[in-house]
Amino acid sequence: MKRYAVVFTPRAEHQLAELYAYIADQGGEPRAASYIGKIIAACDALATFPARGTQRDDFRPDLRIMGYAKSVTIAFSVDATTEAVAVHGVFYGGQDFETLLRDAQADG
Repeated sequence: MKRYAVVFTPRAEHQLAELYAYIADQGGEPRAASYIGKIIAACDALATFPARGTQRDDFRPDLRIMGYAKSVTIAFSVDATTEAVAVHGVFYGGQDFETLLRDAQADG
């Protein structure tokens, strides 16, 4: 079975760190670590089946979005040529991911 490499853009890493800090402040570090770990695991699972979610070429070629736990939207793209999945953003709690993605097209 083909496995894709999963990489997180700097923006996605920053968003995960901010979400961790928020959850840790509100509910403790163990809860934050568990939740962020599950989000990362969901992203890592794209390595074996990257064609998930909803395709959103209206934002950028090959962009897809998928939900996690009814409160997170994960934006990613799949490059079949390089066999890589790039996680572009992790948007929590109803953030306007469409506007944020439009405003930050240059993060690759």
